[in-house]
Amino acid sequence: MTSLRWRLLIAAMGMVLLTSAYYRIHTAAMLSETAQHFLASLSPEQKAKAMFPFADEERFNWHYIPKERKGLPLREMAPEQKHLAQALLSSALSQTGYVKASTIMSLEAVLREIEHDNGERRNPEKYYFSIFGEPAEKGTWGFRVEGHHVSLNLTMVNGVIAASPSFFGANPANVKQGPRAGLRALAREEDLGRALISSLTPDEKTIAIVSKTAYKDILTAASRQAALEGKPSGLPASKMTAKQRELLSALVEEYASNYPEPVAEARLQQARKAGNQLYFAWAGEEEPGRPHYYRVQSPAFLIEFDDTQDGANHIHSVWRDFDGDFGRDLLKEHYQSTPHTGQ
Repeated sequence: MTSLRWRLLIAAMGMVLLTSAYYRIHTAAMLSETAQHFLASLSPEQKAKAMFPFADEERFNWHYIPKERKGLPLREMAPEQKHLAQALLSSALSQTGYVKASTIMSLEAVLREIEHDNGERRNPEKYYFSIFGEPAEKGTWGFRVEGHHVSLNLTMVNGVIAASPSFFGANPANVKQGPRAGLRALAREEDLGRALISSLTPDEKTIAIVSKTAYKDILTAASRQAALEGKPSGLPASKMTAKQRELLSALVEEYASNYPEPVAEARLQQARKAGNQLYFAWAGEEEPGRPHYYRVQSPAFLIEFDDTQDGANHIHSVWRDFDGDFGRDLLKEHYQSTPHTGQ
């Protein structure tokens, strides 16, 4: 190897390490700093709505239906506060994830027209921001952004980020009328799942299809801790072809890529660690436009997707960590390694 090529290789390796370190440090710092700026913009009355102690039970009270929630909604913020709230949401997601979240929120206006709503139930500003604890780059804190079809629950423990439960939904899944006809907020989640089931042979489908009828909703719903009865079911990665495993990896990556590099990479590491213990299961019909459900299950995480309501034009999708939802695994490790006195 020539001296020039060696120097270029060293430089490239250094850039990779520098970029990796940048993302790890940058994301935690960005989140805490952006949350601090958001809180600083609020009045005392607004802070009372937006802030909760980290140990408050409200941190686990998540959902994805159109209902009133605790927290500070966008519609009660001044214009400059809304900008800072959106900056906080943006700092918690990748560009891809932020586009999805923003698009999902905008669908409330589509539903308002379809349902002839007066703007109260279907309001694109009925998304609530909640901060748990005091934001700090090396502290323990969390925040939630939640409303109809969006529930993002992040926990930070000494700069390490947990980001589940993570829910995205879309209604309509495919806008079929009006100036936004053709819009699909969660197109790849739908298409990649269908591509994988379509790639299976009839014999493989007898293993992968666990029910001829699609479930009415994701099975874990808004439970505080994700759990499914029995052993993992469906087709394991060990029985897939190389092409099918590529499709499965692409599907997992689509869910992982909603978040910044450190979170996305941690999710992909979970999938790599699962290896052949990664299962793909399908329920319902295979034809486009018909009710269907799929899940990807590993020992550590669970992805669920359903499109069954409103004529199979209404998507729910979620990423759950069996032991890590709401940062439980990070907090357990933290308390085991750090002495804590009684309070």
